[in-house]
Amino acid sequence: MASQDLATSMEGFVIGIIGMGDMGKMYAKRLSAAGWSVNACDREEKYEGLCEEFADRKQIKIFPNGHLVSRASDYIIYNVEAASIGKVVAEYGPSTKQNAIVGGQTSCKAPEIEAFEKYLPEDVDIVCCHSLHGPHVDPRGQPLVIIKHRASQESFNKVEHVLSCLNSKHVHLSAAQHDRITADTQAVTHAAFLSMGKAWHANAQFPWEIARYVGGIENVKINLTLRIYSQKWHVYAGLAILNPYAKEQIRQYAQSVTELYKLMLGGHKEEFAQRIRNAGAAVFGSRSWDGELLLQDEVLDRFSLGKKPETPLPNNHLSLLAMVDCWSQLGIVPYDHMICSTPLFRLWIGVTEYLFRKPALLEDVIRIAIEDDTFRSDDLEFTFAARGWSDCVTFGDFESWKDRFVSTQKFFEPRFADATKVGNEMMKTILENTRK
Repeated sequence: MASQDLATSMEGFVIGIIGMGDMGKMYAKRLSAAGWSVNACDREEKYEGLCEEFADRKQIKIFPNGHLVSRASDYIIYNVEAASIGKVVAEYGPSTKQNAIVGGQTSCKAPEIEAFEKYLPEDVDIVCCHSLHGPHVDPRGQPLVIIKHRASQESFNKVEHVLSCLNSKHVHLSAAQHDRITADTQAVTHAAFLSMGKAWHANAQFPWEIARYVGGIENVKINLTLRIYSQKWHVYAGLAILNPYAKEQIRQYAQSVTELYKLMLGGHKEEFAQRIRNAGAAVFGSRSWDGELLLQDEVLDRFSLGKKPETPLPNNHLSLLAMVDCWSQLGIVPYDHMICSTPLFRLWIGVTEYLFRKPALLEDVIRIAIEDDTFRSDDLEFTFAARGWSDCVTFGDFESWKDRFVSTQKFFEPRFADATKVGNEMMKTILENTRK
């Protein structure tokens, strides 16, 4: 169907959004700004507050519940926690308008698809999506996965037409492919950031106040760790615990951290060095290094929450070494999924590349890991943290995950405003300077 004919056929088309958290609000605002009529709701106790918040947006109509949104909308998007998708769809799915299109915007598609197949009427088409970025990131140019699960080509075209106003890069995958790739590009990176934050919390450290953690790679570590902890806990819990592919990866990351730490403790330099070099060759060796690094020194050094020391202090970068070792053990080459990568992932692959593509720096890091025991206690807490997150995932323990996350979140909360400001500028500048 030609685009003009499609647009004509969609006159009066109404979009429903169930779940007005940060991502739901972003979608509602951007879709309504593009001219679409939007019906929206959240939990009933939030009805009056949402009515007041969106009183000046005539294209957005707030309803008390999902039943009313479902029966009055042509394309309904569920923007709810992955852990809650089954319960929410069970309640509102049967009220879906006849022959409507339904999709979800959760980070994990396995439970979402299961819920849709179980609770939606058979006449409803299913086209899911997932914007691979946070609600406060400009969606232009960012990957947007669109999944044609149970739908006619006409319904799929309508969804693409609606979402085109985000100006994202559309990536067409199956639900299983989505979960596999998001695990490959997010599970381990999130585990690393979460473990760093937990270790700093355990040591009662604000890392930007310690010279060892200021400048270069450390700026990326600190800003992105604080960025994750400033978000809602369930965003990361859902991906880690519900994604069927993430469990193995987070377990392997904890194992890589533990095994590398034991080699450091034992002073096994040759075994340690060989393992790191082998991991680097597996992950980076297939690349043709005829271009620039994704990240450059002048960009890395520009953004900091602390004062950079005149002489850089030693750091073994256990979190980075373990990440590359984990990818190597699982046979993951992260560059294969760059089209579906989040901004956080592109920064993280950038700093690992920065370390492994500078032979002198890598050899110095290996030497420090074995010979310098100044920060053994920091590394011990990091190892404990990585294993703790892995245990939460292994046992599917949302409550323990929440408790671990929120306690550390409260510890860093006083610096979120500064970190968010610096981090946003850093993200913008670094992404502008990274190779496409």
